[in-house]
Amino acid sequence: MRRSSAKPAPERRQRAERAGRRAETLALWYLRLKGYRIEARRYRTPIGELDIVARRGRLIAVVEVKHRTRGGALGLADALDAVNTRRIMAATEWFRAAHPRFQDCDFRFDVIAITPGRWPHHMVNAFWS
Repeated sequence: MRRSSAKPAPERRQRAERAGRRAETLALWYLRLKGYRIEARRYRTPIGELDIVARRGRLIAVVEVKHRTRGGALGLADALDAVNTRRIMAATEWFRAAHPRFQDCDFRFDVIAITPGRWPHHMVNAFWS
């Protein structure tokens, strides 16, 4: 029986998962170098997962990390289009409710696009709440 073309092969999916984890690790270090403190990584809620929750002062940045195999304007636009803003906002509300110490902080939604051979592209305030 032929494998369905709707689902990628397990090996391909595993490679994509590893590449995504490496991209998240690179994004973590990039944020640390910019002066952020990492509050949570791969924070799971019943609604969805937040890749990175970082803090700098009273600002909480909820960061979605996108790994792309190609760069340029097309790759960045593709990364931004792939972000499910409604899910991220709902998961962020869950995070805020679970962590009352962050109630007085300002929240922002960022996207970091990771492309091989290039510096991470940090899209600050990529979408609004």
